[in-house]
Amino acid sequence: MFIYSVKAQKIKLWASLTASAVIITSVIFLTPSGERYYQYPEGILPSVMTLSSSDFKNIETNEDRIAFLKKYGWEVEADPREIAEVDIPVNFDAVYEKYNQLQIGEGLDLEKYKGKSVKRYTYLVSNYKYEGTVLANLLIYKNRVIGGDICSAKLDGFVHGLTKGNDFLT
Repeated sequence: MFIYSVKAQKIKLWASLTASAVIITSVIFLTPSGERYYQYPEGILPSVMTLSSSDFKNIETNEDRIAFLKKYGWEVEADPREIAEVDIPVNFDAVYEKYNQLQIGEGLDLEKYKGKSVKRYTYLVSNYKYEGTVLANLLIYKNRVIGGDICSAKLDGFVHGLTKGNDFLT
């Protein structure tokens, strides 16, 4: 008879690896093919230019997250579609490097959060002119927004920054 036991640490490790694989796969498949068939809501950029570093802090409640997205011009459903624990890898591969370039375009940088566990909140965007489901993702660490993106739910869709014009992944 063969008996194999799994410690809680191994389960946590596999859960972290699985979550990381899902994020990496999502970024790979959601990277646009270069075709620009989506539209940003009008007037987003001027509102974003007024944001300061304090606007990214003290994001504690669902209402805070919704208000943060609204500063970028995004209207989202009242409740997040998903809340997930995400481990930022210690060593970035090419996909994470590219995604971090998107964040740098927003004035953020995931480098400081390598090896940290963060929460990803995913909301359904209701004011995006696109035929299909559009999602807003926020990465939160200790009540601070450290990253985010707007993406389509289609595998051959798009991913871009929260700000109008931040489409480094195209």
